[in-house]
Formats: sequence, structure tokens, C-alpha cells
Amino acid sequence: MGLRSFAAAKLPTFSGLGLRHAAPDAEPSLAEAASFDALLGRLTYLAKADLKHVREAYKFADEAHLGQMRASGEPYITHPIAVAGICAEWRLDAQAIMAALMHDAMEDCGITKTELIERFGSPTAELVDGLTKLDKLQFSTKEESQAESFRKMLLAMARDVRVILIKLADRLHNMRTMESMAAHKAQRIARETLDIYAPIAHRLGLNQIYRELQELSFKYSHPWRHAALSKAVMRARGNRRDLVARIEKEVVKAFDASPVKLQIYGREKTVYSIYTKMREKRLSFAQVSDIFGFRLVVGQLYDCYIALGVLHQLYKPQPRRFKDYIALPKPNGYQSLHTTLLSPLGTPVEFQIRTEAQHLVAEKGVAAHWMYKSDEAASGMQQLGANWLQSLIDIQDETRDANEFLEHVKIDLFPDAVYVFTPKSKIMALPKGATPVDFAYAIHSDVGDHCVAAKVNGEPVPLRMPLHSGDVVEVVTAESARPNPAWLSFVRTGRARSKIRHFLKNLEQEESRGLGEKMLAQALRAEGLGLPSLDDDDEAAAQLWQSLARWAGNRTVDELLVDVGLGRKIATIVAKKLARMLAEQGQKPDAVMLSMGRFAADDAPAHGEVTLDGSEGASVRLASCCRPIPGDEVKGYLGRGEGLVVHTAECSTGKRLFQRDPDHWIAVSWGEELSRNYEAAVGMLLRSGKGMLAQVATAVSIAEADITHIAMSEESQEGESVEMNLLIAVRDRLHLADVLRTVKRSPAVIKAWRVKPSVVGS
Repeated sequence: MGLRSFAAAKLPTFSGLGLRHAAPDAEPSLAEAASFDALLGRLTYLAKADLKHVREAYKFADEAHLGQMRASGEPYITHPIAVAGICAEWRLDAQAIMAALMHDAMEDCGITKTELIERFGSPTAELVDGLTKLDKLQFSTKEESQAESFRKMLLAMARDVRVILIKLADRLHNMRTMESMAAHKAQRIARETLDIYAPIAHRLGLNQIYRELQELSFKYSHPWRHAALSKAVMRARGNRRDLVARIEKEVVKAFDASPVKLQIYGREKTVYSIYTKMREKRLSFAQVSDIFGFRLVVGQLYDCYIALGVLHQLYKPQPRRFKDYIALPKPNGYQSLHTTLLSPLGTPVEFQIRTEAQHLVAEKGVAAHWMYKSDEAASGMQQLGANWLQSLIDIQDETRDANEFLEHVKIDLFPDAVYVFTPKSKIMALPKGATPVDFAYAIHSDVGDHCVAAKVNGEPVPLRMPLHSGDVVEVVTAESARPNPAWLSFVRTGRARSKIRHFLKNLEQEESRGLGEKMLAQALRAEGLGLPSLDDDDEAAAQLWQSLARWAGNRTVDELLVDVGLGRKIATIVAKKLARMLAEQGQKPDAVMLSMGRFAADDAPAHGEVTLDGSEGASVRLASCCRPIPGDEVKGYLGRGEGLVVHTAECSTGKRLFQRDPDHWIAVSWGEELSRNYEAAVGMLLRSGKGMLAQVATAVSIAEADITHIAMSEESQEGESVEMNLLIAVRDRLHLADVLRTVKRSPAVIKAWRVKPSVVGS
């Protein structure tokens, strides 16, 4: 077997340990990186015409940044040149190199996008624009500005992945040159890098940059810990020199007798990954056993499995420590065989086995597409990256809030995954802790929206149950089913979370629109007029509604009706304006309707009355302070943007709101036929003893009611009697009275009463 070097790979190495491995590409010095001539030397893969355009971009950037200096005292142009040099390592095209040279021109030098389009073309200008933060816009907080800038960059990345490659190169060079920066600023940038940029690099398979960004972030965010662990790693290298040499010799000898040709080199855990393992598993440095390992790169796919057999014959494998990422690739496209073997000294050593194409993708990720465009593995990586980028666009379509969008993206930047199967044996990768609901939304949003149950390995399971690798998942749907707000508490994917929130927001909008239409119709009836048609086919009515919406400051009629339903607009005021507009068109009030529409309900303005029948959705809420039930005298408060909140007439909170904001109150009444039960607050004084709670539950059940919540104070549990508060679902006041009578007959109950809010002034 010929042991060859693998010059294309940049790997952590065992310096001075005697292991034959590939020397990584030499990093250019800062002076070399800052030289445009040195950059040209790395762009030999570009055509002459492209090199001419790159030179023009350099001159443009040099003039734009003239007089600007970095914190280190160097001319600012050294930074764009270094960023372009990192992009050249990935053999990115001329447009990307030009954008890297000019990536700060719009942000720092006042250059406009139009100017860039005229001089360098639209594709290059779009790349630069995608890299430009939104500093020129006004935001209420720095966090909001940052979130919106991230959203802009990620969406530009979804359209063209070169945006994030240039941005990662930009961040990498900034992290490499942060010595001159103030400590507090360096820590903030390091934290941001660890939270956002390193996970994005990992998600796109850029493991080489991922590890370096993590290491540099750790160095600046925890300098003392990094320094201490670095010294410990250096000491450990010397201690294991003989063991590494022995393992290498025995592995080479074993493969001499096999037909497999391979390259072997050592790999070492980064200081950050050692620190993470120590923290998560509560280990000391001495207890971290897999600090070093070996990587075998073979020629063909089947050689990976032959090499695995050779290793397992040489050393004993550890049970449950074998992973086949070739048959089941990671979500970022990573493919390799991992096995942990017991070394001659009994310490565990991990071996990774992969082909050269898989190795290229493992280190370069989506960037491998530009390095070897004909390579199948690189093309597959490109497709995986495209799938995730498309999911960003899907999330954006349903999430207009920048902070919420960033939250969904962070959720999807998961490092681990479980692999599950559909009933037709299709493999799906989901984040660790994902549930059947995440699986349903991963298949299709319609499947998720109508999901009612799930089976895992043929057995019914709760929708919140975490899935495990190897599970066969089947989702049961129903046409009438809708997403449950409770799902938001356990779903793990950004896609599922954004789809559920989007559906609930739309549902609330629809319900608020219906309520607004109903309230406006009732308020207009008080003016003796009927509501004009909302049908688009009626042109005259459509123009009238558009004029009303413009008068109210809304873009559309639907938006106006939603605002009325949510209490942002007063139905009476809108109705009076609409009545005047109808009068201008010659419509006169109807005497019969006028007499029916007027009513006197205390001093509340004539909004019109809303009837509650149990079918109200998110736009109508029953106040938790007084918990009204059918039979109570009630009033409705149109909170600004909160929809209609129903209080009892005697509620002290409601009375205070009325005194402060009387224009936002509306008459409310109970319907004759109700479609659901309502919660009433009940207090009880019980004799302390065994089985008291069971007696109460039995009495409530006999009265055909349900207990939905129980609360008991710790202080009351020490005496002879116990005070307890319950929420009981009842049909109306008569049903509640029957429940209380039944409960009072129980031997365990001393006293039972409905809990009511205190009356103002009492």
C-alpha cells in the first residue's frame, strides 16, 4: 500500500508526533494577504477578461476606502483584499471576488447600488447589496436593526449562496485580526459569531471555517479558559507521542496486506470542542478521552467498508460507537464512517473513513461546488444547501417580524439530527428532539395543518413525543383539523413553528374581520341604514368601501374591518362616516331599522350589540379577572389591538377600564343556544383528610361538570381545614348553582362558593 499525502486538505495536525500526514495549506501572512499582487497570484484559475474586471473592482474599492484605517492602523483596503483571498481559496467566480473587494463600499463609503450596477453589472451589485447592513434605516432598538440586517443577508443568501460565502470570509478575517479591538467589542462580536455565523458555516458544510470561527470566538469570549486549555492540550501531545506513533505503525502494517490504497492523517479536537464536552458532560480535562483520532481517505466508496473491516480486525470496536454517515448523511451533506476502537493501551481512539470526494465536501461544503463543479458529491452538497436556503424563503413568506425570523433560523441551525423513515421508506433528517408534528410539516404544510394523530413503528404515540433515529413515522390527518397553538411549545423546526404561527395569525385576522363586519353592521343599523355590499362585483359599493378605508387610514377594506374587530377603530365613528357617505349618494335612513337599531345600555356608546354563542375565536376573549359565564350580565371592552374582551358588569377591573376609556365599550349578550362550556372560578374550604380531593372530584362529576385546574396554598395544608381554588367548566349559572349544591353535600366540603372580583368602592 502506498501511503500518500493529501495536499488539498487543511486539518488539525499532531505537530512533532511523527505521524505522516498532509501539511495544511500555508496561511499567508497579514502583509501577504493585504497585497493585491498576492491575491492575483491566487486567481490563476480565472480567465484574463475576468482578471481585468477584478483589477477594476480593486481600483474602485481602493479609491472608495482612501484615507480609511483599520483599528490596527493598517489601510482599510487590506481587509477587502484579505476577504477576496479567502474566497479565492474556494475558487469562487469573478463576480464573487469583485463583490468581496467592494463588500464595504456601499456601507462605509456612500457608494450607491445604482453606481455599482452601472460600473460592474447587476449580479455583482446584488451581491454587494446583500452584504450591506441596514444602518441607514431607523429602528427602535439596536437588536431590531441587527435582526433586520441578518434577515436581509439571509434572504440574499437564499437567492445566491455566494452572499454568505463572502460574508463568512469577511467574518473570518475580522476574527483573525481582532487583537487591536476593545475587549468588550471583541466579546460581543465573538458571541455573535458563535451564535449565528459558525452555525451557518456548519449548516452549509463549511466545517473548516466552522471550526476556526468557533476556536477564535472561544479565544475572545473566554480568553483565560482558552489559554489554560491550550496549554493542557500542548502538554497532552507530548504524553501521547509514543501511542500515536505505535497506532500509526500498526494501521499502516494492517493495510499493507489489503488491496485498499489510502491516505492517513491525524485529527485533533479543537480547544473549543474539548471545552464544550467538558462543560456538557461535567468532565475534567483528564477525563476527555477522544482528544485525538485518525482520518483515513480512500479511493472508492466500497473501500470505506473494506477499510472498516480491516480496522475492526486490528482493534476491538466499542459497542454503540459506530455511525454510518455515508448511508445516512448529515443534514449538511457530511458523509463518513465513524468508529471508535480500543487502542493497545485501552484508550478509545476514533477513526473516520471517507472517499476523497466526501472529504472535499466534508471540509468545504457548498464551496466544493465551485472547486470541482463536475464532482457528484459536491453537486449533492449544493442540493442540500439549496433545500435549506429554500426553507428560509418559506419561513420569510410567513414571518414579517425580523426578530421572529431570526428565531426560526436559529432553530434550524441544529448541529445534531435524527433520521426517521416515512411508511414508504424515504429517509428524512430532523433536528434532535423533533416530534411527529415537525415530521408532518417537513413532508408538506398541508399535512402539518391537518395532523390529528401519529403512529411510530405502527404504535399510536402522542404528537409531542420526541422521535429517534430509525423510527418509521406515519401521520394521520383529518380535513377538518387545524393547527393547535399548544404545538408551539414542543415543535423543534423553524419551518413547523413559522407555519403554525402563520396559520394562527391568519385565523385571528379572519375572525377579527368577521367581528368587525358584524359590529359595523350593527352600528350602522343604529343610523337606520344597512351595510353596503362587500362583494367585489358591485363596483359602486366597492368604490364606497375603498373611499371609507382611505378615510380611516387603511390600505384595504379587509384591514379596516380587522381594525374595527380588534378595537383599533371605533365602530360608531366609522359607521357615522359611512352613513354620511351613503347620504351623499342619496340613501335615506329607514324608520323601522332606525327604531330597531337604537337602544339604551347604561352610558355606553351605540356600537351595536354582539351576541356570544360559544363559537367565538381568538378575536373574542373572556376576561380572566372575572370569568363570565352565560347568565351573567356582561359588557365588552374593545382593547386596542386585543380584540373584544368580555367582563361581568360587576367586575372591578372592567369598571376601572370603563371610567378610563368609555368610548371602547360595547354591548354584549349571551345567545340562546351555546356550543361550549365556560370556566367558572370556585373556592372551597375542605376538611383536611385522606381522599378529600377524590370526594370533590366525584361530586363535580355527578353534577356533569369538569375540573380544569386546581390550586392549593401551601400554608392551608398544615391545619385541620384546607382552602382550595378550582376552575370548573359549566354550561351556565344554573349549572354552576347545581354543581355547588352537589359539592356542598360531600362530607369533605365545609363551604363552597363562586369566586367573584371585588366591586369598586366595596
